Amino acid sequence: MDFDETGKTTFDDIYTAPDPRGYFTVLRGLDYQIPDLAKPYFAKLIAEYRQAEGVPAPQVLDIGCSYGINAALLRCDAGMDDLFARYTRESAAGLDRDGLVADDRRFVRAHDRGDGVRYVGFDASAPALAYAHDAGFLDDTVHADLEAADPTPEQAARLAGTDLVFSTGCVGYVTDATLARVAAAQRDRLPWMAHFVLRMFPYEPVAEALAGLGYETSKVAGVFKQRRFSSAEEQEQVLDTIATARVDPTGLESEGWLYAELYLSRPRGAVPVHLG
Repeated sequence: MDFDETGKTTFDDIYTAPDPRGYFTVLRGLDYQIPDLAKPYFAKLIAEYRQAEGVPAPQVLDIGCSYGINAALLRCDAGMDDLFARYTRESAAGLDRDGLVADDRRFVRAHDRGDGVRYVGFDASAPALAYAHDAGFLDDTVHADLEAADPTPEQAARLAGTDLVFSTGCVGYVTDATLARVAAAQRDRLPWMAHFVLRMFPYEPVAEALAGLGYETSKVAGVFKQRRFSSAEEQEQVLDTIATARVDPTGLESEGWLYAELYLSRPRGAVPVHLG
């Protein structure tokens, strides 16, 4: 297996495939579960935003969305077990991409909650974005690298109108540079943000940068399992990274799991939210 600079296993092949069957096959074996754990917090935050801001049909931007997983769970009121079963079942193996897309579109039509929320996906993988949009999980997509440059006019237009920004594991690879450019694309207001951040990545530099834009940040109590380590080697390397970050892994990463924490960054003076 290949590893990135943090010691984590890289899964580039499953993030850039034409469809998500490999993604779900691999991550099912690692008990990947952070989208399930994030779902009730995201749903509550959408409801809180509607009430506080008077926006009946908010737009959600999911950064690092891959195949539109968070949108699929929220839009269709599904769980990760539902998606694991869909993409690893025997009947799915015989479908080509078009057949799988058609099957997913039927799934969305049958289960779409119809609550008016608009889901936009942001990712570096064009194939994953294309699949999520074709399948109907995402209403629009943004394929960009905002770490390196400002959005193009077309990308800025797709980012515009964002009310809430969610992520489940990309912060640390994506920094405040991207988040600031997303916020700037809104022009007249700041979107609410909720990020599940692996404990190996400090959120403080992001919070400090966002504070300069008018944000306040708070951390939600608790920790959240992301997935099991793929190997003893990955665990050892990540524990080294965690030690460098001065984070205590006892009872958490030391037991074989990657863990995340949830940070809320919202405009200074926004009404309190209750996610407990």
